[in-house]
Amino acid sequence: MIAKLTGLVDSIGDGFVIIDVNGVGYLVFASSRTLDGLPSVGEAVSLLIETHVREDHIHLFGFGGVHERDMYKILLGVQGVGAKVGLGILGALSPSVIQTAIASGDKAAITLAPGVGPKLATRILTELKDKVGSFGIEMPSHSGETSQDKKRPSEFGDAVSALQNLGYSASEAHTAILKGQASLGAEVGLQELIGFGLREVSK
Repeated sequence: MIAKLTGLVDSIGDGFVIIDVNGVGYLVFASSRTLDGLPSVGEAVSLLIETHVREDHIHLFGFGGVHERDMYKILLGVQGVGAKVGLGILGALSPSVIQTAIASGDKAAITLAPGVGPKLATRILTELKDKVGSFGIEMPSHSGETSQDKKRPSEFGDAVSALQNLGYSASEAHTAILKGQASLGAEVGLQELIGFGLREVSK
């Protein structure tokens, strides 16, 4: 089984990347978050790999760090979450944000991911709520986490606290800031995130 690929970026498409490893091109499916973080074509790249073997195919799924890979495996344990939906969730929400949403029971945040309706979101929250403490993805010092992942949890907490200090409930604040991170991207600044959150809770 392939657990890791290190090579050159050959090409990047919609939902996949081809990695050239010593002249052999490997088609690797990945979340939009992982694909957005890849280097340019021709540059070196290394991805952790989950290999799915079926009777009619062998698919490789790539992840930029251990947290994304581990969250993917956890999500696939939920009935109704397949490979495509799992990658969609990870593309919309970082592992730490998913963990926060599960811990707070925030169904609205989970439904921000493509392919996840209220029924599936409820199932995800229900089946994973007792496992949230064992995810082990909240510590930014773990290997495999990018600088963006280190930055995101702190800004998330600060933004949520800011809204709560203004009198909004924890649920309102969590939902608004989660939506802000999903909509504005990983590089959004704290003030911009708070501004987005304020506009959301004021609707």
